[in-house]
Amino acid sequence: MSGPIAALRERDNLKRPIKYRHEGRPVRRREFLSLLGSTAAAWPLAARAQQPTIPVIGFLSSRSPSESAGVITAFRQGLQETGFLEGQNVVIAFRWAEGAYSRLPGLAAELVGLRVAVLFAAGGQPSALAAKAATSTVPIVFSSVNDPDRLGLVVSFNRPGGNVTGMSMSVAGIGGKSVALLHELVPTARVLAYLVNPSNPAAEIYKKEAIAAADALGIQVRVLNASTEADLDKAFAALAELRAGGLVVIGEPFFDSKRDKIVALAAQHASPAIYTFREYVAAGGLMSYGASITNNYYRAGIYVGRILKGEQPADLPVQLPTKFELVLNLKTAKALGLTIPPTLLATADEVIE
Repeated sequence: MSGPIAALRERDNLKRPIKYRHEGRPVRRREFLSLLGSTAAAWPLAARAQQPTIPVIGFLSSRSPSESAGVITAFRQGLQETGFLEGQNVVIAFRWAEGAYSRLPGLAAELVGLRVAVLFAAGGQPSALAAKAATSTVPIVFSSVNDPDRLGLVVSFNRPGGNVTGMSMSVAGIGGKSVALLHELVPTARVLAYLVNPSNPAAEIYKKEAIAAADALGIQVRVLNASTEADLDKAFAALAELRAGGLVVIGEPFFDSKRDKIVALAAQHASPAIYTFREYVAAGGLMSYGASITNNYYRAGIYVGRILKGEQPADLPVQLPTKFELVLNLKTAKALGLTIPPTLLATADEVIE
């Protein structure tokens, strides 16, 4: 229809009040707007309720944050490989004992109280044992533990059982290998010092291996104990009295937390020293031999990601080290007046000049 009559009807329709309805019944405009407003306000709440909860990873370390940047990066890379990116779909809650092992039980309990989805025990046996004591239900992944089966962390390497699995540092003879390498570098030394932390359960294993290796080489090993900063000063002061021609520093979380101090003390006392991890050599140490700790953290990150996706620790075998490194620092050798034998240079994975 067109023309004047159609125009009048369109005008009348524009003037006619709009009828609002809610749930099939007529309502006034003011009531309708009120209903609309309350519905809109409820939408964000409903949307939030439908969003999945972001899982939290508890990161329990016996080390300190100041010297752990490299291993944290490796751990995050492992997580990312399984699809988890910190700050986007996962949160990491860090707790640091900074070499004070007595703090670990309280820190572990604190993380369990946060209802973390997985508890990552970083920094060897002390943190792993504290984590296991704190919970029998939260999944636990450890970064590097010697003989986890002997310590009662797992039932076996292939079938861990329970709620714990992770990366092992168990390599037969690794304690003696460091003695042999240092003797190759300083063959005239008849006495070598061996620095351990007596509060670490792995210390006894390393000591036995070191003594056996020294006996085979016809030299002596003198054990030095240190579990505090003051102990470190005393241990290095004792090197002259022992007439030690070199020093072996085992892989140990407390020592890692004091890495710069230990390297500086070795330089101060002009003591050729071999360490377990390359980070010491990068910081100015002479030589290192051992499993790559960063690789262990990377693989542990993958395990944590797999558990977040639904796998169980009991079904994830404890992994042995897959990457070993012999690292030499030529600058430090020159400062100590040492010439590195060609055989060591030829077998080194990395030479820092």
